[in-house]
Amino acid sequence: MVKILFDFRVLLLLAAGAFIYIQMRLFATQSRYADRLAAAVESENSCTNQFRLLIDQISMQQGQIVALEEERNRLKEESGELKALVQDFERKGVLKQIDKIQVPVAAVVIMACNRADYLERTIKSVLKYQKSVASKYPLFVSQDGSNPDVKSKALSYDQLTYMQHLDFELVKTEHPGEIIAYYKIARHYKWALDELFYKHNFSRVIILEDDMEIAPDFFNYFEAAAALLDKDKSIMAVSSWNDNGQRQFVHDPYALYRSDFFPGLGWMLTRSIWDELSPKWPKAYWDDWLRLKKNNKGRQFIRPEVCRTYNFGEHGSSMGQFFKQYLEPIKLNDVQVDWKSMDLSYLMEGEYIKHFAKVVERAKPVYGTDFMLKVYNIDGDVRIKYNNQQDFERIAGMFGIFEEWKDGIPRTAYKGVVVFRYQTSRRVFLVGPDSLKQLGVEDA
Repeated sequence: MVKILFDFRVLLLLAAGAFIYIQMRLFATQSRYADRLAAAVESENSCTNQFRLLIDQISMQQGQIVALEEERNRLKEESGELKALVQDFERKGVLKQIDKIQVPVAAVVIMACNRADYLERTIKSVLKYQKSVASKYPLFVSQDGSNPDVKSKALSYDQLTYMQHLDFELVKTEHPGEIIAYYKIARHYKWALDELFYKHNFSRVIILEDDMEIAPDFFNYFEAAAALLDKDKSIMAVSSWNDNGQRQFVHDPYALYRSDFFPGLGWMLTRSIWDELSPKWPKAYWDDWLRLKKNNKGRQFIRPEVCRTYNFGEHGSSMGQFFKQYLEPIKLNDVQVDWKSMDLSYLMEGEYIKHFAKVVERAKPVYGTDFMLKVYNIDGDVRIKYNNQQDFERIAGMFGIFEEWKDGIPRTAYKGVVVFRYQTSRRVFLVGPDSLKQLGVEDA
């Protein structure tokens, strides 16, 4: 009996243990499913929130689209109103008052220092012809130093902008006997051109000096020349000056030439050229420096036969050098040439050498020591050959033209050829030893 009771208790304990084990497993399983269910509910809530956020964003974007569409319609309506208003202004001539924005052809700067009377004469000459084209050619006066009369004179004109260059740095000349003024002039030129190109952002600048008068077609000439500068990168600058432009040596106001020699005295250059020149600008004698082939890189210059500037400055830093012989007799053009209507394509690099070669080839060769008499008795153009610099100076001296050379180039020369008129419309070509070969012309 006791044994049966014992067996029953053991079985009961085993059954209880099994029940407890089963309950524990059920509890563990329920816990896992509860965790998964909670995670699923949380994920569902997150998805619901994201979906609602997406719906809100779409609704907001739709609102923006509607707003943009309304703005587009409003702008379209305003554009139509403005167009109608402009058309109404055009009918009433109001646009003639406001005009379209005029992009300047070039700034014009008058370089001045201490000659107030000269400056006034120059300003009056420029304003006489600049008034009608003032928007194309903004006028500046750049003064070097603090001369009160010059500053007062410049500021008395509302039609121009005054600039002042104050340089207190001590000048040290590189060679004994050099004139300090030339160092100051070089500094002034660099400062003024840097101001106009980089501060005022002009694409071209025309440089005048305070002892110049200009011709009636001065601005028309430079506007036509600006197109040449833009098209032909072999042109370094355009000048309004001819060194051999004395009355007895010129005839045709329509004639233009290319030259290997920098003329200066009223000239225009572009910003791209100045970008190249500014960093290496010389301490002095900038014009002679610019005439060297290593500095102008063999590029050429455009010059007229008849000058578009007249230099009346007998007194100045050059001490009146050459004034009576070469400057005072200069012929200032008095013909109103419409340059913009003329075809100047013959001045382009590839065309000009062919054009000039034909002209030189047609000229009659003159030989012998009595060539002056022979030239006088020939109606058409003539050419005279020189053998070297000394020979050129001798012949040039006989005619009375400039004898000076720079870096192996006579003044006004192209491929060594110097051309001028002699007594009539006859042209005289002084031809260098290699000129005909460079031009592709056979020596007769």
